[in-house]
Amino acid sequence: MSGQAVDFVVGRSDLRQHKLLSSPPPELAAGEVLLKIDKFAFTSNNVTYAAFGDAMNYWDFFPAPEGWGRVPVWGFADVAASKHDGIAVEERVFGYLPMSTYLVARPEHVRPAGFVDASPHRSARAAVYNQYNRVAGDPGYVQAYEDQQALLRPLFMTAFFIDDLLADNDFFGAKAVILTSASSKTALGVAYLLSQNRDIEVIGFTSPGNAAFVEATGYYDRVVTYDKIASLLADLPVVFVDMAGDAKVISDTHNHFRDAMTYSCVVGGTHWEARAGVGSLPGPKPEFFFAPTQIAKRTKDWGPGGIETRFAAAWKNFIASTSKWMHVIRGSGPKAVEAVYLDMLDGRVKPDEGHMLSL
Repeated sequence: MSGQAVDFVVGRSDLRQHKLLSSPPPELAAGEVLLKIDKFAFTSNNVTYAAFGDAMNYWDFFPAPEGWGRVPVWGFADVAASKHDGIAVEERVFGYLPMSTYLVARPEHVRPAGFVDASPHRSARAAVYNQYNRVAGDPGYVQAYEDQQALLRPLFMTAFFIDDLLADNDFFGAKAVILTSASSKTALGVAYLLSQNRDIEVIGFTSPGNAAFVEATGYYDRVVTYDKIASLLADLPVVFVDMAGDAKVISDTHNHFRDAMTYSCVVGGTHWEARAGVGSLPGPKPEFFFAPTQIAKRTKDWGPGGIETRFAAAWKNFIASTSKWMHVIRGSGPKAVEAVYLDMLDGRVKPDEGHMLSL
């Protein structure tokens, strides 16, 4: 096999620090496969993975040298070499990948639709991140929509279970759901689901520059810029779903609604540099949302195939609605990856852009 293995790594204590590492393609042990990473999506969700890399153990999936991390992404890869009898060279898979050119996986629980990477360092991590779809056996795979799948499907899975958690708890008695970073793709997925036949108001918090875009999606009942939080009725019973991780926004919202806030949920960190310094807050204590917890609950509640059937129906409808607001931008090579990474860190990426990258 020719060509060097390349990893894009970032500083775990300073996300703006980044560099490329090169090495010979890794050797395989018995039972392993070598995935050649073809392309991956990069969205604000990946900034969240990096911002919460230590707190939520995201760095553990793809080891890197001390002090550095490989940001997890979602994308497509092809089997470049195989020492596993059930996985053939040139098979195409979709799943959780590093910002790299190669990944060594140890497939177990192999079935036509996919397999689980059972590499020892991943065994303690949430199962949903270790599953890989074999596109030849995935009934939801459409080659023409690969980019949309990489950009939106993992985020929509998170959105699906946020919506499900809220509905499962009767929206905690609230009359409205507030979503921060309302232009982010995960928030858009939640807003879309909430807007479907629900007697609940959907309010999006966003920056002035993104307000027109958020309104144009049609998913929100109201769009409020961060400087206008105080314009809302303070006694409106609300659920607060925070995608931004901005200490000032969190504080302003909690202090405005106080006991009228019935539930506070932390999902993301798109405003990653403004996370510190929240301090003591009135109202409910913010709780981390971790999708695998709700997935485990619904696996038990709904039985075999229950999640897949419900998710597939919602995904099909959502993806049809995204054509009016998202266009795909493709980039290749280290400079393209670096540029999108830094632009995403600094919030310079337009909300209607979907970036697909390869090293």
